[in-house]
Amino acid sequence: MSAIDLNCDLGESFGAYRIGMDECVVPEITSANIACGFHAGDPLVMKKTVELCRTYGVSAGAHPGYRDLQGFGRRNMKVSCEEVEADIIYQVGALKAFCDGAGVELHHVKPHGALYNMAGKDYDLAMAICRGIRAVDPSLKILALSGSQMIRAAKEAGICAVSEVFADRAYQPDGSLVPRTQEGAMITDEEEAIKRVVRMATEGKVTAIDGSDISICADSVCVHGDGEKALVFVKKIRKALTAAGVELRRF
Repeated sequence: MSAIDLNCDLGESFGAYRIGMDECVVPEITSANIACGFHAGDPLVMKKTVELCRTYGVSAGAHPGYRDLQGFGRRNMKVSCEEVEADIIYQVGALKAFCDGAGVELHHVKPHGALYNMAGKDYDLAMAICRGIRAVDPSLKILALSGSQMIRAAKEAGICAVSEVFADRAYQPDGSLVPRTQEGAMITDEEEAIKRVVRMATEGKVTAIDGSDISICADSVCVHGDGEKALVFVKKIRKALTAAGVELRRF
């Protein structure tokens, strides 16, 4: 039986602002990527999300991004590699402290938003992220876009790289994600998303936005926790993968 991890970006509420349905989503997934305060989240949200992971036996991962609360970390920013490395240490170290306090293992790191997408194509930026992760704990895994420069950098930095695919995002022919500003970037149809995930998990292929088929490595599939259909997606994807003979387990 083949296996895949089901992850979700969570802990993105901030103060009085509530984003996502973390309490409902966490029981349905195997890994959580928890915002670390730069693009979303705050100390109390971080603490509560780690505790949710402990309650349901879900892997807790850090989800560091650019220092961009107003733009939710989705705006491309010009930041030096030295600063990115320090920002990764700061954010991952903060979440690790909450994990240590709750008796939870910090399992992995997944960069967020614009940082994730930019590092997917920029090797030097990807290496800066890997150096930051390694400085906190070299045993941490990195969750990164299948076929990206982050996968390459992680391997060269001696960090375990886990290839990620997306249930609710469209792909470009080169394997990168379609920018959110472009029409068709988000997959909102539940049945289409489910079919794409099952095919990625069982065949290692996905149809790009131009209609071409591209090969992809699917160790983990992501659903965005801030999406309005996040809970529906994770439930239906879980059911469909199980029906297709794919075991859900953390990477």
